[in-house]
Amino acid sequence: MYATSLIDSPARQGAGGVTALTPLPDPARSPDAPRPRAPAAAAGTVEGTWPLEHQAGAAADARRITRSRLDAWHIDADGEDAVLLIVSELVTNAVEHAKAPVHLHLHRTEADGRVWVGVSDGGPAPRDGEWTRSCTTDEHGRGLAVVAALAEHHGTRTWTGGHATHWARINPAGAGD
Repeated sequence: MYATSLIDSPARQGAGGVTALTPLPDPARSPDAPRPRAPAAAAGTVEGTWPLEHQAGAAADARRITRSRLDAWHIDADGEDAVLLIVSELVTNAVEHAKAPVHLHLHRTEADGRVWVGVSDGGPAPRDGEWTRSCTTDEHGRGLAVVAALAEHHGTRTWTGGHATHWARINPAGAGD
C-alpha cells in the first residue's frame, strides 16, 4: 500500500523516463525529532518545518499553517483543498495512532508547483487515541484512502528508533481534474 519511503522528482528522471529516487536523511543523527527534507533543498524550492502539539487541535493548527503557505505560493482553491485535506488526514493519524513529537513539513518545487507534505511522528503508540477508541470501526479508517486518491505519490519512511514520516506529493494544478 505504501510506496518506498523515497521522494522522486522530474529533475531526477533518467533514461526511458525511469525516476531515480533519493532517500530522505536519517533524523537519528540529529538531537531533535525527525525533520526530513523533501527533496533536498535546492534552488527553486520553498520549504519549512513546524512542530505541532500532540493533541486534538493539531490538525486545525496544521491546516492554518498550510493554508498560509499555500496562499503565499498562490495555489488555487482546488489545489488548496486537496493539500489541506491530506495535511488534516496525516496529522490526525499521527495524533491518533502515534507518539509525540509531531512535525509538519511542507515543500514546494517552483518549477512545477508540486507540493510535498510530510508529517513526522514518534512511532506507533501503544494504543489508539481517545477519538479512535470512542468510534465504531465503520466511523474511521479511511484517511489513507483519501490521501491515496488525492496524491500523486505517498508513502512512509521509518527512521531509526521507530520515528516515522508519512508523506504525500500533490500536484495542486491537477487537483480539480
